[in-house]
Amino acid sequence: MHDLVIRGGTIIDGTGAERFVGDVAVEGGTITQVGKVDGRGTREIDAAGMIVTPGFVDLHTHYDGQSTWDSLLAPSSWHGVTSVVMGNCGVGFAPAAPDKHQFLIQLMEGVEDIPETALSEGLPWDWESLPEYFDAVDRRPHAIDIGAQVPHAALRAHVMGERGADHEEDPTPDEIAEMSRLVKEALLAGALGFATSRTFNHRTRLGQNIGTLTATEEELLGIGEALRETGRGVFQFVSDFRDPEFELGLMKRLAKECGRPLSVALAQADPVPERWREVLGYLEAAQAEGVDMKAQIAARPIGIIVGLEGTVSPFMATETYQAIAGLPLAERVARMRQPEVRARILAEYEQTGKFQYSNITRALNKTFRLGNPPDYEPDPSASFAAEAERRGVPAAELVYDAILEDDGHQLLYVTLVNYSNFNLDHAREMVLSDRTLFGLSDGGAHVGLISDASFPTSNLTLWCRDRVRGEQLPLELVVKGQTRDTARHVGWYDRGVLAPGYRADINVIDFEGLRLHRPEMHYDLPAGGKRLMQRVDGYRYTVKAGTVTFEDGEHTGELPGRLVRGAQAAPR
Repeated sequence: MHDLVIRGGTIIDGTGAERFVGDVAVEGGTITQVGKVDGRGTREIDAAGMIVTPGFVDLHTHYDGQSTWDSLLAPSSWHGVTSVVMGNCGVGFAPAAPDKHQFLIQLMEGVEDIPETALSEGLPWDWESLPEYFDAVDRRPHAIDIGAQVPHAALRAHVMGERGADHEEDPTPDEIAEMSRLVKEALLAGALGFATSRTFNHRTRLGQNIGTLTATEEELLGIGEALRETGRGVFQFVSDFRDPEFELGLMKRLAKECGRPLSVALAQADPVPERWREVLGYLEAAQAEGVDMKAQIAARPIGIIVGLEGTVSPFMATETYQAIAGLPLAERVARMRQPEVRARILAEYEQTGKFQYSNITRALNKTFRLGNPPDYEPDPSASFAAEAERRGVPAAELVYDAILEDDGHQLLYVTLVNYSNFNLDHAREMVLSDRTLFGLSDGGAHVGLISDASFPTSNLTLWCRDRVRGEQLPLELVVKGQTRDTARHVGWYDRGVLAPGYRADINVIDFEGLRLHRPEMHYDLPAGGKRLMQRVDGYRYTVKAGTVTFEDGEHTGELPGRLVRGAQAAPR
């Protein structure tokens, strides 16, 4: 008798091999048979007409705070994700001396748009060191597995004090040695690696640059010595590539001298739309020299969601809007529909001459209605700029009227990066490179600005079923990319494949019925904090370690997830 048998599904096993129809048997949290399974299961799932995949592994999340108060880790757990990695971009909440709590909260709020009030109320702070933080996360049962990295900014502040928050201050040799010691301690306690940020986009809530911005080679190599000595962990970088040769050279020296894998965030930026090719070329050359460097990419535009409920509202800079911004949504919408209020806001908008984020988005030619279901490859003719030109009216008026639709719940989608050519052909090229990894979902972060924890779902629907504006991608390739490939990058060789001996993390998906809903604002963070959440239809069952955790999008109450400490060996 098996604990669980999933019968008659189309199995996409995570290796990239061709799909086949078969069964999957599970015993004690481990897959025991794949193919034709004889004997019954204590529980049986009929997967006929469904696809059966490994659980998805998300490399790039920010559940560092949420994991201490929330067991579900939604929205990632709604989207077939069974394992996540947090501590990315160098921000997190450990190590943390008591006098650094507020600094770390303000840094996380500024970098990752997680409300200060939610973090202040939600974080229990029953830790100081990284091992103590890991224990605190592990004490709470979760629906999915969690892996944690050492965040450079928190480490720097802990060792250097106030100087650590200033990127122009360099640590002393003794301080570098202490940071290395703490990283080694964390790696031995189960940290998956070390993460840092070198982008001007990462600032505290007060506008201060992240302290790691210009960390020297001496500092990074000194910290990296902990990974070399232990033979454990990966490096994770975010960079502006302001000086690509220097930045990539620094990463290469770090990965080479420490002998550990490294990944760096990569997207197509409008000012330098071909730089991503340069970066991938560099990574390919490094690989030829035996240096393991990859890029974490997004397979759809990375954008912000704009609306009256979000962090960014199109007319938030105008005096008249600011006067009513604190009103409840329904009252605000009623006021904005008054002709005299509309006229004042539009006039002030013209005087200020700016739409929020216009310097990044090139005004309104990259701003679209998000739609329901969302269209993640919108035609340029659907932009507000194009519509305004066709109709011969100011684009600002169209935007104003649009955000009042659906009683003020309408959302606009600003395609910041990965959309320089107004299609996803270049994103497809990135996916096809053997130097890239699916990543950058930022699950748990930017809660009032983005809803990208749904990346694993849109990777399936957009690329393997729905895309009409260019070539699609094989389902087997996409599943492999967000299961085996992401798991192996961080040393998790025990998951990401449907084969005997592997961890029984499994999705049963109605592929034809898989449908993303439009994000909605929920007010369910601690202290009533808001966050964008995105529901999905089509995940019939999600199984974590052999236990069914979700059925048709509803949590079963089971919480088999745990903190995964360090690399995990492959089945023998």
